[in-house]
Amino acid sequence: MTVMVNSMDKSYTEQGTNCDEAFSFMDTHNLNGRTVSSPSSFTMKTNTLSTTVPNSYYPDENQTMVSDTSSLVQSHTHSYKKREAVDVPYQTGQLHPAIRVADLLQHITQMKCAEGYGFKEEYESFFEGQSAPWDSAKKDENRMKNRYGNIIAYDHSRVRLQALEGEQSSDYINANYIDGYHRPNHYIATQGPMQETVFDFWRMVWQENTASIVMVTNLVEVGRVKCCKYWPDDTEIYRDMKVTLIETQLLSEYVIRTFAVEKRGAHEIREIRQFHFTGWPDHGVPYHATGLLGFIRRVKAKTPANAGPLVVHCSAGAGRTGCFIVIDIMLDMAEREGVVDIYNCVRELRSRRVNMVQTEYVFIHDAILEACLCGDTTIPANQLRSVYYDMNRLDPQTNSSQIKEEFRTLNMVTPTLRVEDCSIALLPRNHEKNRCMDVLPPDRCLPFLITIDGESSNYINAALMDSYKQPSAFIVTQHPLPNTVKDFWRLVLDYHCTSIVMLNDVDPAQLCPQYWPENGVHRHGPIQVEFVSADLEEDIISRIFRIYNAARFLGWPMYRDTPVSKRSFLKLIRQVEKWQEEYDGGEGRTVDQYKFCYEVALEYLNSG
Repeated sequence: MTVMVNSMDKSYTEQGTNCDEAFSFMDTHNLNGRTVSSPSSFTMKTNTLSTTVPNSYYPDENQTMVSDTSSLVQSHTHSYKKREAVDVPYQTGQLHPAIRVADLLQHITQMKCAEGYGFKEEYESFFEGQSAPWDSAKKDENRMKNRYGNIIAYDHSRVRLQALEGEQSSDYINANYIDGYHRPNHYIATQGPMQETVFDFWRMVWQENTASIVMVTNLVEVGRVKCCKYWPDDTEIYRDMKVTLIETQLLSEYVIRTFAVEKRGAHEIREIRQFHFTGWPDHGVPYHATGLLGFIRRVKAKTPANAGPLVVHCSAGAGRTGCFIVIDIMLDMAEREGVVDIYNCVRELRSRRVNMVQTEYVFIHDAILEACLCGDTTIPANQLRSVYYDMNRLDPQTNSSQIKEEFRTLNMVTPTLRVEDCSIALLPRNHEKNRCMDVLPPDRCLPFLITIDGESSNYINAALMDSYKQPSAFIVTQHPLPNTVKDFWRLVLDYHCTSIVMLNDVDPAQLCPQYWPENGVHRHGPIQVEFVSADLEEDIISRIFRIYNAARFLGWPMYRDTPVSKRSFLKLIRQVEKWQEEYDGGEGRTVDQYKFCYEVALEYLNSG
């Protein structure tokens, strides 16, 4: 297997945005894809309820059983105390009662039958459009404050700004209070600010004593402005509000910006964080909910308990905004009561703000299911050693361990790629470019080759992968076949790869040829590769070529599932990171490999 470290984001697909406008519910949903198949019973990670997955559900011992000994939202501190089961589920409606967490997988599977008829019928039962007066929003002097004419603030739940002296209707902003789980007015759902409303937005943040802003849109999507940049790169004055950017933390799917905010005459400085989720595609919904769930947990962890309402916005303040709020509320409900009531939660949101939740309805169910199955697997660095020790302890009753159960859960919740997901790899002209027809890249992750090479296609068996901090930071690919060496070097050139990490041996008998020169210059189609130098240190050979660095790791024999030395492997990782700083710029399925990832993290902490 070869891992490339990529210094340029050039993903072939740009999945995209739900612009909160007139999409029909079914437009963006793949109803056969995202969730796992339903066994007759299964185990959810929750404090309140658990049943057991039958062994027959799993195809073999390396597949997955879900542990019943973890909390829905608790981290890997693994305190295993459970709450009592709830016999009578909480419900706010007679026709759509709450669903027990233990029944959620079966419920979602049934709703997705017949091309999602159950979800379609349920969604279409929601009242669409205006359901309450919005006279203030319709006033002539307020029309320019609304980004979209059909997504405006109801009178009964709107946020009323303190009026400015001499400015008519200065109390209006397109924003509504939304109740949280047993927390009245816990959220403010609002549109993405426009140039005309930036000052009003910061007035609202200050007035409501807000500590956290959640942004679930990009500034521009599909060539259309979705939100103006209402924050500074340094310091900006918005009339009597001064906003200073203190810190920016960039992660692969979201950005956290910290601001110091001052109001003239207030004699205090407040720290306000903006959590900007950048991983929402330009069309539809995210392929999986993992990133958004981590984002929601980060917002919850960083927001002070005594702060004012959480301000949430996308472009219109309806679709994605509602999605974030519903998931957050339902995770709280699942944790406290062992049930979820998504339908009535959406209905309640729509009574406070028009058309809350749109094309995201099925995705919300999938996201909550993933959260219930997997829990929060984040481990604080200072607890990793003790947690990992506990995870490896065998349960004498089940003869299994926490880490095995976690890996089985991972296998279970990972969607199986379908033929249509890998349509490009399966084209007849690309068959001979695939080493194994069971290991194919999905279309959505493909890096298209750009450099022209005669009649050769732009396909290579490779997939773009995010790192913790950077989207499309890695390209994972197979060892080049004799007939794909040219394509391999095209990939390196096209994607400005500064490092190649090789984790296998050269073996011509297995069609794993040496694809680099040991001296001089080799030409591969339109690309020349010139050898510069080589260095051998322990289990790593580092080779430097004219335009990039390459490393071959010697410490991972083909007959072993994991490398011989954690220290050597960590050294390899550090070497690649060093190259990335200087230049600015396969597959693993076993439990042992999963454990090895934890052990390398421990080695890193021990060496610090």
